[in-house]
Amino acid sequence: MMIKNAPYRFSDFDSMSIQYGPVDSLVNKYDSKTGNYQYIDRRDSLIKMHLRLTNDDLLYLHRKAADLGFWDFPSNEVADSVKAKNKSIRYVIEFRYKKKSKRVVFDSDFAGDPKLVDANITLIKEIKQSLLTAEERQKK
Repeated sequence: MMIKNAPYRFSDFDSMSIQYGPVDSLVNKYDSKTGNYQYIDRRDSLIKMHLRLTNDDLLYLHRKAADLGFWDFPSNEVADSVKAKNKSIRYVIEFRYKKKSKRVVFDSDFAGDPKLVDANITLIKEIKQSLLTAEERQKK
């Protein structure tokens, strides 16, 4: 019953996107609407490709976001630049639906509630794993 009344329903899903990298350049990007995917590989080369996630992949990510409470995450989870010890990695995750969207900016050095940080990290890992799986599926 809760799923039908949820503010973000998969039946209204439009697309999702993620961008990440050093705060000054979010060079790694994926947008499910266009299928445009670019990332820096292990050899520091920029790889660009067209990559489509399946409907099942997107449903999985939608449900994972719901399970982790993404809809309740603060929109701005940015690290204090003065206190950040390392060069922080910024993630911008957005889920877009017909009538609304949810966008979260998360820095790897964010010093908030540990449960919130863990939930962000888990969602990021799930998105990256889905992209890796889709890329390997496309190579076959």
